[in-house]
Amino acid sequence: MDAINAHIEPAEYEYRHALRQLQIELVKLQRRLIEHGDRLLVIFEGRDAAGKDGMIKHVVEHLSPRETRVVALGAPSALQRTEWYFQRFVAHLPAAGEFVLFNRSWYNRAGVERVMAFCSKAEVEIFLNDAPIFERMLVNSGIILFKYYLDIDRHEQVQRLKERCRDPLAQWKTSPVDKVAVKHWDDYSRARDDMLERTHSAHAPWHIVRANDKHLARLNLIRHLLSQLPYRGKKRRLSAFDPAVVFAFEMMRLHDGSIAR
Repeated sequence: MDAINAHIEPAEYEYRHALRQLQIELVKLQRRLIEHGDRLLVIFEGRDAAGKDGMIKHVVEHLSPRETRVVALGAPSALQRTEWYFQRFVAHLPAAGEFVLFNRSWYNRAGVERVMAFCSKAEVEIFLNDAPIFERMLVNSGIILFKYYLDIDRHEQVQRLKERCRDPLAQWKTSPVDKVAVKHWDDYSRARDDMLERTHSAHAPWHIVRANDKHLARLNLIRHLLSQLPYRGKKRRLSAFDPAVVFAFEMMRLHDGSIAR
């Protein structure tokens, strides 16, 4: 540990060191994307306060701002509500050489819109049928697609939402939906389970990230992403992720304690 970092706790130092190594690998990966004109799309979903913002921040921190875009759409306008549901997302899909990260996505319809009754049951059913078809179209067009669901337990969500309310730098994150997130915990659980079961596919699989520990979640999600893609100068030891933290969705995961109930 150098003199500059001497005041940092050993565990924090190890985390920062591991994160920096992984961020260097992400820069290598991006160079490959740009050189080959690849299109990478990564979707981040999860409960309120699951850590999506922090995860994305650390992924993109040292990437090229010209070829990297974070998409976090607000509620649709009155006009957009008359359009094909997926229409407003299409404009934000990656072009050649771009790395696009969706902080929430079209899966809002399967989660918050469903639970909070912002859409009808019929609209939810249509979405769950159409999402795998839409994603197959994206993959067939050459887009490299990853879908991550960040999972935390009820106690962790309660604590994080309380901290968010007390933190003056996190006030922008609070919303009316946040305030009832815990009240609707079971509703969100049922909606999540249905979403995972019906939209997990061979061409667009879901990966679950156990995110109670933010540091472990960040490191292992990045490792998993790096492990799935080729690039020059890859240090394979750095992309060895913990399968207890990041794992592909399977139906048995809904019943074996792997996913928070």
